[in-house]
Amino acid sequence: MPSIKVVNMAAQEVGEITLSEKVFGASVNTAVLHTAVRAYLLNQRQGTQSTLTRTEVSGGGKKPWKQKGTGHARQGSTRAPQWTHGGVALGPKPRSYRVNLNKQTRRAALFGALSSKVANNEMIVVDNITASEYKTKNMVAMLEALGAAKKSLIVLPEVNGFVIKSCDNIEGVKTTQWNTINVYDILNCDTLIVAQDAVAKIEEVYAR
Repeated sequence: MPSIKVVNMAAQEVGEITLSEKVFGASVNTAVLHTAVRAYLLNQRQGTQSTLTRTEVSGGGKKPWKQKGTGHARQGSTRAPQWTHGGVALGPKPRSYRVNLNKQTRRAALFGALSSKVANNEMIVVDNITASEYKTKNMVAMLEALGAAKKSLIVLPEVNGFVIKSCDNIEGVKTTQWNTINVYDILNCDTLIVAQDAVAKIEEVYAR
């Protein structure tokens, strides 16, 4: 089973924990990770884009000129796609981009993403990530002490408004809770910072 040291917010080692082999020591399947990331990005799309076809553009009811004898190409409406201010041919219409993954694939991707962070020494476990006031500089000091890279994901055991708001102004830093983590955010960050209680809750739910 993989093990990792536990530090405090000042980066001082305070202990060590053994991680679940199932969750943090799983094999990394890049194809499954790609599928999960693609599904996540597609599901973020609203699909509300819409263009007007020739039947939806106002005007154009009158034939611009007679069919024969003018020397012009025959035209039936000034709202055809080849006309300025005409409708759009084959343009986008509202649609759903949603992709659904089965439970087995979702879990395999999540376990693979977490395991890759542990294997690459890109995961840091902090005994307690807390704040008693809105102070961005306190979170910046913690990140600097931990040696966190520019893009960091902080995983909390529960919603903590002080921590979340204090991190909002730090470029490249994102906060989330243990039950809302996703494969894309894990792989997209350079450093994964997880509270010790959040690790326990992840293992309690997923290691069964």
